Amino acid sequence: MALDIILGAISIGIVFLYGSVGEIITEKSGHLNLGIPGIMCMGTAGGMLGISVYMNSLANVKNASWLSLVFIPLICAFLFAAFGGLIYAFLTVSLKSNQNVVGLAITTFGAGFSQFFIDKFVDTTYIARARKIISQGFSFTSNLGPTNISYGFLAYLAILLAVAAAFILKRTKIGLRLRAVGENPATADAVGINVTAYKYFAIFIGSGIAGLGGLYYVAGYTTFDNTLTIQTFGWLAVALVIFTMWRPDLSIIGSILFGGLYVVGSKMTTVISSLATQEIILLLPYVVTIIVLIFTSIFGSKNVQPPAALGLNYFREDR
Repeated sequence: MALDIILGAISIGIVFLYGSVGEIITEKSGHLNLGIPGIMCMGTAGGMLGISVYMNSLANVKNASWLSLVFIPLICAFLFAAFGGLIYAFLTVSLKSNQNVVGLAITTFGAGFSQFFIDKFVDTTYIARARKIISQGFSFTSNLGPTNISYGFLAYLAILLAVAAAFILKRTKIGLRLRAVGENPATADAVGINVTAYKYFAIFIGSGIAGLGGLYYVAGYTTFDNTLTIQTFGWLAVALVIFTMWRPDLSIIGSILFGGLYVVGSKMTTVISSLATQEIILLLPYVVTIIVLIFTSIFGSKNVQPPAALGLNYFREDR
């Protein structure tokens, strides 16, 4: 039972990990993108389109290539999600619109657009078959008693991206400049950093990575039902950013913990009859996040605080 919960926590945690890493990169530029849930939905739509187009192009689906089935949907999911990010960037960076309002609008738009797009333009006939092929690639398999441990390439990619993001943000010139833009864009601008370019770059890359979480949900975790579930995971990914104190490397552990809370909550709903109690259990990840936020706000150092300019639009003429 305990091992099943751990394995399930890792599986569902990968969805959270993609979303949180993408949002951390975006927030490091000073932009609070509450559109991540909708952007993850757009990643799902793009990934499913890639799978559908590739599988329907084959004379015999038994000849499907693992490499093509991984990278075609991956690229499609990234581009669809990044496009959602560009809409957000244009409205908030170029037009200086309110970040919270735009983010919520992107979530609504992304979820509705994705559901409509999937219903009208995606052939879901071969999605389940494609998932079996995708999950075989670069998977680590071992037997611990009756349990089989197996994770596909997309799971490992999420961890690699988290480690890479942590390294780039901490150890490279690009990361230093991006953090400077998020902390004090006026100062960054004064020393010659192109604030607008860095903001667009961070939002584009961050949104694309978050969208891969939507792809993983349908290609590496379970079947697609509707965008409501992915929206829920998107909000948990945003909460995970706060929980891990804006550190991509800690998101690896945090995503597993959130996954565990989600799995435990889901399993306990089958044995608890009270609907109110079930709903409270499913709120555990959010409750934990609030507790961490309060704790870090009171006792935390500057290193565990959000970027100083987070959520604030930059007006160059005011500096």
